[in-house]
Amino acid sequence: MTTSDAAQTLERDLRGICGARLQSVVIYGQRAHTRKSHDRDHDHGTHEHAAIRTLAVVDALSASDLRACAALVARWHDSGLATPLIVASHEFERSLDAFPLEFGAIIADHVVVTGADPFEVLSVDAGDIRRACEVQARSHLLHLREGYLETAGRADALSVLIVQSAPAFTALVTSLARLEHAPNDDPAAAARHAERTLDVGPGSISGIVELAGVPEISSAQAEQLFPPYLNVVEKLVAYVDGWNARG
Repeated sequence: MTTSDAAQTLERDLRGICGARLQSVVIYGQRAHTRKSHDRDHDHGTHEHAAIRTLAVVDALSASDLRACAALVARWHDSGLATPLIVASHEFERSLDAFPLEFGAIIADHVVVTGADPFEVLSVDAGDIRRACEVQARSHLLHLREGYLETAGRADALSVLIVQSAPAFTALVTSLARLEHAPNDDPAAAARHAERTLDVGPGSISGIVELAGVPEISSAQAEQLFPPYLNVVEKLVAYVDGWNARG
């Protein structure tokens, strides 16, 4: 099923459940590009295994609505849809400052399936993005230090720590790029931007980002990677903490 077909199926299902209360449905993320280009052949190429992420805005959301949607989730998944985000309109705008990174990503990359564009007159405040990015960075630093202590100095455990933390680090690097309005739809580009921004050596950030999705690395590689990895996370925390002075 193509992105367009799946999105239209979702819209029909939600319309059947919510009726006139359904205000908008949008696709966001990588699969939004597929629908923009109307390239049906491309649906079965690069993004074949990427779930179609959607957001629906409704006038009001009841427990019965959720039960009806829950009954359809398995079918939505079978058609390639991720579980949709469903937000009541009265809480939608007030959520932007609570989830600035998440909604900022949707605002930057979405396509309307039905209804008005819910983001047309909305924007995420840069200060909210900075604070969320700082929380993300400080949390990553604390967990990285804690994880290192729990390795008890064992290199094999250190390799597991690095591999398991790489996806969260990639998300952090992407958040920094979003904060600075740099390209953030490609983790490798975001990593290069972070290396230039923090004035660290080429590969010190890209090398960790490249490990996202890698099943394992050697103990020797882990011992070589960890010191510069910890260093760049510390630098990133300091940079984001003082970003307002530069922004």
